[in-house]
Amino acid sequence: MLDRIDIHIDVPAVKFRDLTGETPPETDDSDTIRDRVIAARDKQRLRLTEEKIFSNAAMTPRMIRRHCAIDAESEQMLERAMTRLGLSARAYDRILKVSRTIADLEGSDDIRSAHVAEAVGYRSLDRTYWT
Repeated sequence: MLDRIDIHIDVPAVKFRDLTGETPPETDDSDTIRDRVIAARDKQRLRLTEEKIFSNAAMTPRMIRRHCAIDAESEQMLERAMTRLGLSARAYDRILKVSRTIADLEGSDDIRSAHVAEAVGYRSLDRTYWT
């Protein structure tokens, strides 16, 4: 059932210093983050217009193969993660879609190994409950 969810992460408790304002806030303000998300959504809409969908989340396996190409380094990393974590084919597709979204948020046309690594990191419940 968990492999049907694209992103799942553990959220640690907030540290006391964060509550009291003793740590510096995130460097990007809400407007900057919103602009980055809007740009990523626009990029997705343009890429997927022919597919008649509007977001990476709606991609079918065929679309994923077309729009989520990864390089050899990323492929090896993903293969190791799949083997080590015992991930399903569905999880593989989800990781590729999330990697594509991470790349879009970064403004990158290509999915790089850092994007794949981050997407694998979002499969924390797979590691917690299935390994």
